[in-house]
Formats: sequence, structure tokens, C-alpha cells
Amino acid sequence: MIAKVNYERLEAKISPETKKLAERAALVKEMTLTDYLVSLIKTDAPKTLKAQTEITLTNEQFDNFLVICNRDRRPSKKIREAADLLDKEGF
Repeated sequence: MIAKVNYERLEAKISPETKKLAERAALVKEMTLTDYLVSLIKTDAPKTLKAQTEITLTNEQFDNFLVICNRDRRPSKKIREAADLLDKEGF
């Protein structure tokens, strides 16, 4: 049995030049315009999302981060007051 795939429609207003450019690129890749655009989205979107969720540090930056994290610093008075207020409010 073949599973039924549901599709959604995506509409966009683009300039004629952009549309022509996309159509030409799709033609060169022997793809439909839809397949070409889906391919671009599937390739680029994960990279874009990954860039927003990961931080890359050099060894030196990471070492500095660890030093800062391991400092024994007490929270400031304002932070303690904010925490007390949150406790009183039931958070």
C-alpha cells in the first residue's frame, strides 16, 4: 500500500526577473520549478536553523568561557531581589 502524501500550497510574489532566473536554473538542473524551489529550501533551511542554534568557539574562547563559569561570584543584590520576587510570586 502506498502512503498518501499531503501537500500544502505556498504562494509568493516575486519579480519577473527572479522568476525567470529560477525557471532557468530549474531547467538547467532538469527539474520542475517546484522541485527546484523545494530542493533549495531543504538544502538551505537546515543550515540556516543550525546557524541559529549552535555556537562555534575556538579553543581559547572555550577556555575563557570555562574560567568565567568557574569563578565563585555571588549574585548581585538586584538579581537576588528579582529571585526573591519570583519566589514570592510562586515561580
